[in-house]
Amino acid sequence: MALHRFLTDDRPPVALCIGSDLVIGDSLGPVCGTLLQERCRAGIFVYGTLRHPITAKEVKYLNEFLHDTHPGSPVIAIDAAVGDAGDIGLMKLTTTGIRPGLGANKKLARVGDIGIMGIVAEKSVFNYSLMNLTRLNLVYKMADIIAEAVADFAAGKKSNAAPESNLAV
Repeated sequence: MALHRFLTDDRPPVALCIGSDLVIGDSLGPVCGTLLQERCRAGIFVYGTLRHPITAKEVKYLNEFLHDTHPGSPVIAIDAAVGDAGDIGLMKLTTTGIRPGLGANKKLARVGDIGIMGIVAEKSVFNYSLMNLTRLNLVYKMADIIAEAVADFAAGKKSNAAPESNLAV
């Protein structure tokens, strides 16, 4: 429902699922992209899967590519994030896209019209090791919820109808 509120364009959305399959905590994006690809045969373009992950380093090349390849289509950027200990497991939607790699102190460009972040670990100076200690079950459940919400959104765009699911991200 939140995606429908913020993205009103009728063009098919683009899902940019950011992360690496080499670190469990950072695999939220590629897992979500793989689930989206399986659920959405049409109505959405998906970049970043377990088979072809897109890491934060590659995002700087994708901003221009996505806007040239899918002009006017809203870009939904999906990525894992770190936060407070009490926020682990929360999913946050931003209306300004996301800055991938921010939790690892990388200074990369903002990507996406909308951002969906899943908090997978506590922010600390040891982010990399904490991302490796993240439970796959947590990452998979969050990716499943996000993929379901984005798939419902894409299906609603395709049919110009409101989504049937009440999942909120």
